[in-house]
Amino acid sequence: MLRLPTPPILQFGTSRFLLAHAALFVSQALDAGEALGGIRVVQTTRSAASARRVAALAGGAAYPVRVRGLRGGVVVDETLACHAVHDALQADTSWNRLLDAVAGDVRVIISNTGDEGFALVDGDRSDCVDGRDRVPGSFPAKLLVLLHGRWRARNPTRLSIYPCELVENNGDTLRDLVAGLAMRWNLGGEFSAWLREHCVWANSLVDRIVSEPLEPVGAIAEPYALWAIERQPGLVLPCLHPAIVLTDDLKRHERLKLFLLNLGHTFLAERWLVDGRDRDETVLRAMHDGPLRAELEALWAQEVLPVFDALGQGADAQRYLVDLRERLCNPFLAHRLADIAQNHSLKKARRLAPVVELALQLGLALPLRRLRQALARGGST
Repeated sequence: MLRLPTPPILQFGTSRFLLAHAALFVSQALDAGEALGGIRVVQTTRSAASARRVAALAGGAAYPVRVRGLRGGVVVDETLACHAVHDALQADTSWNRLLDAVAGDVRVIISNTGDEGFALVDGDRSDCVDGRDRVPGSFPAKLLVLLHGRWRARNPTRLSIYPCELVENNGDTLRDLVAGLAMRWNLGGEFSAWLREHCVWANSLVDRIVSEPLEPVGAIAEPYALWAIERQPGLVLPCLHPAIVLTDDLKRHERLKLFLLNLGHTFLAERWLVDGRDRDETVLRAMHDGPLRAELEALWAQEVLPVFDALGQGADAQRYLVDLRERLCNPFLAHRLADIAQNHSLKKARRLAPVVELALQLGLALPLRRLRQALARGGST
């Protein structure tokens, strides 16, 4: 039997986001001859919806990504065929195949495993590395066992790992989780050194609104897309693409997204909660509400942009806002404020409080009335 080559890119997560972001970038780069190769998708959970997507992707058929929105004031509505995914499997039922793949030809690992993706599981134990019949529960433990198998195979090729989870310093965070687990499992100093020296853990930021899934697999996404990746020695990119930006200042990109897009979303959700607005209100409807839009614009202008000015990034922030207003006014985007309001207290702590803290650190005499009021109200009303 002819053995098909293992795709060099391994993607943990079946989310519509990855399918319309990293996987689509690889597909477009393959057409231009600027990608490492195809992708194998791995389901790490037992979600029924994920299982359906894996079944649809397993044969390697292309799936649709419908790009809808505004670009420079012009309506975009096009359907792209993504053909980067060559294979898909479920970790629990295809663990041996996965062990062999990571020990062999894989050069890049991408992950987006959700809000709880980095959480460890009490049941994960060191005996997971001793055989091929015990699958760890958590994603960090799965990754640790797979990397240990690659180390034992003495694969000389360096591995680049790209966590896309929305965690600050996501590459460093995942590396430290995996290395800490290796230490607790007493896997030895040689392996721990290999994890830090042979694997390149990339800090990165992803930015694209992927609003809806398509069945059985696919997604609807906005035209705007960014994957900002912190430059470091030995890093191997999955592909070259206009939306992929290598940077020496990832924090700059993170602040723009966090303090303008994410903060704006959370402020609209705050007003939705406090004012008892319509349960099905969307971002688009909120942006067309005159008084609410004026409050959001005042928040950006009076409480956020002065912080960027003080950092010497005012021009960057103004340019980002031009694109952002167009994104939030996307006529095709049904982004419900009720969905944005989930985990609201945590989001306010992550998205609003850092602006207040940074303004104080910079010695800015700003009233920050809207931000302080939102933070004082806690998580819900």
